[in-house]
Amino acid sequence: MSTISTHILDTARGKPARGIRITLQRSTAAHEWEDIAMGSTNADGRVPDLLPKDTKLAEGIYRIRFDVSAYFSEHRTKSFYPYIEVVFELAADGHYHVPLLLSPWGYSTYRGS
Repeated sequence: MSTISTHILDTARGKPARGIRITLQRSTAAHEWEDIAMGSTNADGRVPDLLPKDTKLAEGIYRIRFDVSAYFSEHRTKSFYPYIEVVFELAADGHYHVPLLLSPWGYSTYRGS
């Protein structure tokens, strides 16, 4: 069983991205998406309570949806992306950290520690 965490850094502003709505989903056997958890990033760009403490996730395909449109609107910044979806696979026990480096015109992500 595994755990997931994330954080968002706004590379254009050089700061953590606060107030971005995040949805964690799991792919079902019918190839649909099931919501598992939702939250919003704090002042540090993190969602410390995305999943209840001690929650362990089974192997499978997961997706994190970052709803960035409202964040960019709040900062009066045009953006190419209304939302960003990152799909990944939990294939072994462990902690999976999925950070997002964000700017109005691009983003990157990776498996962190």
